[in-house]
Amino acid sequence: MKNRGWRADAVRRIEADFNRSADTHLIRLDLPRFPGITLYLKDESSHPTGSLKHRLARSLFLYALCNAWIGPETCVIEASSGSTAVSEAYFARMLGLRFIAVVPAATAAPKLEAIRFYGGEIHAVDDPRTVYDVAVRLAAETGGYYLDQFTYAERATDWRGNNNIAESIFAQMAEEEHPVPSWVVCGAGTGGTSATIGRFIRYQRRATRLCVADPVNSVFHRHFEDRGVTALPEGCASCIEGIGRPRVEPSFVPSVIDRMMAVEDADSLGAMRALSDRLGRRVGGSTGTNLIACAALIEEMAVAGETGSVVTLLCDGGERYECTYYDDAWLDQQRIDWRPAHARIAALFA
Repeated sequence: MKNRGWRADAVRRIEADFNRSADTHLIRLDLPRFPGITLYLKDESSHPTGSLKHRLARSLFLYALCNAWIGPETCVIEASSGSTAVSEAYFARMLGLRFIAVVPAATAAPKLEAIRFYGGEIHAVDDPRTVYDVAVRLAAETGGYYLDQFTYAERATDWRGNNNIAESIFAQMAEEEHPVPSWVVCGAGTGGTSATIGRFIRYQRRATRLCVADPVNSVFHRHFEDRGVTALPEGCASCIEGIGRPRVEPSFVPSVIDRMMAVEDADSLGAMRALSDRLGRRVGGSTGTNLIACAALIEEMAVAGETGSVVTLLCDGGERYECTYYDDAWLDQQRIDWRPAHARIAALFA
């Protein structure tokens, strides 16, 4: 097969990079107000490219390589709101490949700088809904390959195990007081993470339930309640980067999800800031979305007299959002009142 030797070496390089990386940490947060209930954060910000999307990018490259869709001269293209493209640029540089990220024009500047840092090129579009079509067009024009995270995320990762995020969570929980979490909470951007976790829970026959936290201005939670809803009207969008979509993506698998919660952007950002205060370092907005759902579940467990553990994802660090989520002037301009949610989540940790 043409380029078989190059592909074998490309897979080896990616696997070697994985072997050099330790597993991400699981942070325990005791909750004095809720005795018998413990919150855990799977800290995905410790990946080499700083986010949960590092796992996805690795899987997408391996999937494409093993399907012989990428060769030594292939231009690799992705439609992304930022973090996935950062991680994919990292792997493209590792393999000596040209990489183009098709991103919404409103993507945070530090994310664009990170893509360029790893050698990626930026193709910005004014209408976020056009990122898919533009990525397809660029792939055709360059003779390249569109990684298409929104289609392949749920199938590129081995949900039965092989070091996926679900297997890692349960292995790290093994010696805790409540080793089988009552809930695992995550967001949905492509839907790949929730599909992996939900399938793994069922495959391992765990009693754990999966809750997906979704921005209010996202279609996923609407589709979960009514399969007939597949897209949002124009102009309906969330400011929380990395999760929430205006259309139902092919990788979103609602049947493996037990519950979804819609979260206001202001609540996500308030929770994000409260958790940053608690940890002494900044986290991203999607982590705040997850945390709002965790707080609701913890309060429900306490009212029901239940004990147990709740695990969620710390998706990325907050350094890439200093000019947006951590800028009070920007928040005021967007008319986002994050303070009530900040107070509520701060009380959770009190």
